[in-house]
Amino acid sequence: MRAVFALVLVLGVALAGLAVYMTQNLMSQSQSELARAQAYFDKTGRLVEVYAVAKPLKFGDPITKADVKVVYAQEKALPQGAFRVSAQTASDTNAAPASEGGKPLPLLFPPNADKPRFVTRSMVENEIVLVSRVTEPGSVAGLTDKIAPGMRAFQIKVDVASGVAGFVMPDDLIDVYWTGSADGDGEVTRLIEAAVRVMAVDQSSDESEVNKNEMARTVTVAVTPEQVARLAQAQATGRMSMSLIGRGTEETADLVQVDKNALLGIERKEVVKTEAPEVCTVKTRKGAEVVDIQIPCND
Repeated sequence: MRAVFALVLVLGVALAGLAVYMTQNLMSQSQSELARAQAYFDKTGRLVEVYAVAKPLKFGDPITKADVKVVYAQEKALPQGAFRVSAQTASDTNAAPASEGGKPLPLLFPPNADKPRFVTRSMVENEIVLVSRVTEPGSVAGLTDKIAPGMRAFQIKVDVASGVAGFVMPDDLIDVYWTGSADGDGEVTRLIEAAVRVMAVDQSSDESEVNKNEMARTVTVAVTPEQVARLAQAQATGRMSMSLIGRGTEETADLVQVDKNALLGIERKEVVKTEAPEVCTVKTRKGAEVVDIQIPCND
């Protein structure tokens, strides 16, 4: 009997020790997981729910609730103008409007708006929906949605000789050159506008809608009112050509001008006019002949 009691006691102590050991391991693992989670949070920061498109959308497509899904994004790296789910939820439940910095957060689907928003540029699947990528509810996507405040849209005629017809696409950057006569010294080619952004090619303001099999006839650029006047004058007084700027190229505003002499490497030499010495003469008649006789000039 004593032997059985002793065996049970030993077995109980062993099980208790095993339980303590497993509990310590479990707590250690939990603390490690918690430390890793805290370190990950310190790196990423707070995650927020935002709307992203659930499928590719093209310029002019309406965006509805069926076209979006909820994704998580880092709050500290969130693009400006992103539509947050919390703001939409507060609006749908008539709760206090969600705000940030004292300003209300934008709503992708405002209440009492019976017309959808429209996409102002192509969007790929899982791309976060931004205010700058969609129109106001009921407002059809157009070229005016792509014009920044203070800018104007100006259309330039292009052809094969313009240098970019068939290759330039919306949102590309181009340099604009003018060739014409200047001050009667022959033709000159000058860079008149650098790094101008293309808004549309022909009637298409989205790259996916440009017909690459047809030669473009017009390119619409975003410029200031002063640049509009310069381009209009250039188009009326000479020939305009364009060059496509590679992505990532630094913008330049340096004066670029080439004439025929610079093209051929001809250096123009200035003719220095020297004054001939003053000659004073008197006319003298010798018989029937009148001759000029040089005499000293009086100062």
